[in-house]
Amino acid sequence: MERREASDLDTGLSGIEWRCEDAPVPYEDAVAAMERRAAVIRAGEAAELVRLLEHPDVYTAGTSARSQDLLDPARLPVVRTGRGGQYTYHGPGQRIAYVMLDLNRYSRDVRCHVWRLEEWMIAALARFNVRGERRDGRIGVWVAERGGESKIAALGVRVRHWVTYHGVALNVDPDLDQYRGIVPCGISEHGVTSLARLGITASMAEVDIALRATFDPVFGAAAVCAT
Repeated sequence: MERREASDLDTGLSGIEWRCEDAPVPYEDAVAAMERRAAVIRAGEAAELVRLLEHPDVYTAGTSARSQDLLDPARLPVVRTGRGGQYTYHGPGQRIAYVMLDLNRYSRDVRCHVWRLEEWMIAALARFNVRGERRDGRIGVWVAERGGESKIAALGVRVRHWVTYHGVALNVDPDLDQYRGIVPCGISEHGVTSLARLGITASMAEVDIALRATFDPVFGAAAVCAT
């Protein structure tokens, strides 16, 4: 598999490595790699890592997934995973950001880590003139659309020995029809959208630049998640 380093994007928080994958990475391979990297980060033998990639079409079931939310089991492969959350879809056109950080360097507060991930997505979306917002009781980032609201970025995290992994999924231009096979994140009363559906034409490289440019201001500052 070819890999392009995000060196052209680095302005970086000290010691964090960035990787951008050119080819889709099978979900289970990515999870195995994350688990290995989290272990060596904890041991002090590797740098923290943000890995940007896409997956082939797959449904993933988090630790809170309910069987009734898998509406069409035959539609796509289904993988059970250790991240928090319920069912979600991953596929081409979606930018996945796996964030492997040692919370001892930031704050030992998982809620604040989730807040930072949401804030990161909100900041990145703003660079495309899209207003992302939080909603009480619903993890992720939402946008106003067609008189209602839709999710544009989903979050799912796991923390082991204060090292984070898994992360965020931002819908750039995926096949939104694939969400019909599940109740995304257990929420049936709201839809799912993408930058493309909002009329924003953005390449994955442009999205990566926005993600890189907005990461440091969010993760390098004191979290205000308590306010």
